[in-house]
Parts: sequence; C-alpha cells; structure tokens
Amino acid sequence: MNRKQHIGPIVVLISLLWACSSKPTTDPTYVAEIEAWNARRTESLRGPNGWLNLAGLFWLKDGINSFGSDSYSNLVFPSALGIKEGGYFLLEKGIVTQSLLPGISIAVDGKAVTGMTVVFHPDSTRQPMMENGSIRWFIIKRDNKYGVRVRDLNHPNLANFTGVERFPVDVSWKVVATWEETPDRTLPITNVLGQTTDQAAPGRLTFTLEGEEFHLDALDEGDPDELFIIFGDATNTIETYGAGRYLYVSRPDSAGQVVMDFNRAQNPPCAFTEFATCPLPPKQNVMGIRVLAGEKDYHAPPL
Repeated sequence: MNRKQHIGPIVVLISLLWACSSKPTTDPTYVAEIEAWNARRTESLRGPNGWLNLAGLFWLKDGINSFGSDSYSNLVFPSALGIKEGGYFLLEKGIVTQSLLPGISIAVDGKAVTGMTVVFHPDSTRQPMMENGSIRWFIIKRDNKYGVRVRDLNHPNLANFTGVERFPVDVSWKVVATWEETPDRTLPITNVLGQTTDQAAPGRLTFTLEGEEFHLDALDEGDPDELFIIFGDATNTIETYGAGRYLYVSRPDSAGQVVMDFNRAQNPPCAFTEFATCPLPPKQNVMGIRVLAGEKDYHAPPL
C-alpha cells in the first residue's frame, strides 16, 4: 500500500469523527420537550396578547391628544377602528383620561359603553382594555412617558407568520448554574428608547459553557416561579437579533442551583415589531462566545 492509500482512510476516519462530534447531542424525549415549548411560544406570539398583532404605539403629550382613524387626529389609529373621530386622551399630572365623543360606542373590558370617560391610574396593576372591531388599545407607562399601545387582531402579520427559525436542539446548551443571592440589589437597565431604570436583580448565575466560566445577572419581574435574563453573545447581528436575546429560568432550588437551557433562548419583542420598548442586555451579561442555541433573528415575510 502506498503513502496515499495510507492517508486516505485516515482522512475519512477523522472526517467521520468530526462530523459525529459536531452533531447536536440530543435524545428524542428532550427534543420533544423543546418542540412542545416552541409550539407554546409560537402560539403565544400569534395570540391576542402576542407581539405579532401590534399596530401602533403613540406617546402622549401633556394635555389633549385626539384619536381616531382620520389622518388629522393626533393619534391616527388603523382604519379597522371604524371610528373617524373617537374623542381624546388627556394627560394631566401623571393621570390619563380617555373621553369619547357623544354617540361613540366602544367596549371597555368587554362591556359596551357610549360617550363615557375612562380614567387610567399609573399605579394600577392592570389598565382597562378598550376595543372596537378588531382594534384593541390600552395605556402603557415607560419611566416618565405614557403611551397608547394598539393591537389589530386581524393584523396581516398573523396570516404571514410561519414561525421563528431556530438552531438545532442540542442538550449541551442546557447547563446547571450556581445561584449567588444579591438581596436588595438593583441594576440600571436601558431600553431601546434610551430610558434607564433600576430593576430588581436578586442574584447572579455562574456556569460554564464552551469551557469558559460566565456570570449573568438575573432580574426579578415579579413572577413567583421565574427569573428573567437578558443576554448577548457573539451571534448577535449575524445569526441572532442584534440587541440580544431573552431567557427565562426557574428560581433556584433548595441546593441553590438553576437550570439554564439556552435552547429556550428567545427573541425580544423588538425583533417582531417596531412598537415594543425592549430592555437591552447589561454589559456584564454579554458573553464572548457564540451561543448556537434557541431562536435566530426573525425576518417577517413581505406583506
């Protein structure tokens, strides 16, 4: 056997070993678990409270803000509203009041009303939901700004949505992290509007990926079961959304451990709509490795 005959089988063997080692390490049960999670995620995006049906976000100025589907309104709602002149929102001393013109009827929290005034208190845990036809709207508050967020339950995005492309499921991106509690700690978190607010950061997660140790700060959004992580990695702006991704994890167990499954990493709302106000990853949560797991960047098909 000549030298080339010796080298040939060796090259083939090395290639096979590399191919096997580069394949996602999975088992059918785990893959089914992630697929079920993704199905729920997809349904949530499509749902009435999902991000695909957002049709507007209007920031209120102090004083009167007229609304309706006519172009001369201060807040121009989608034509599906079916009301050319609906009335106005009054922003005064941090309180928003919506007044309807005489004879105008809408639904408020599912109940029909005519010509009424609706008051929004910024400290309320839930704001009223208004509705007419396929259009819904409600008040949001971001730092010192008040806005009207609008949904269209018949938005074309819903019909065109075919899901979000993902990396292959790979169980090696599921790691166990050690929880370090940081009670009464807050972190300054900046959103896409440039606003920075302090948010509760009750702990730090330490784990190893790709042979490197990382420390990510977790945020508390008030969910009794979950913590929220905003992270960045070296895939951002290439395969994944440029402003990072989100990961929700269960709160630490009795041993102070947290399972972090990056196969569940998801796009922030801003990947789906311009009418979101996404928080950005703090600099200490940006990892220098390529996290090849979870959702890739979303590119909506043309309407």
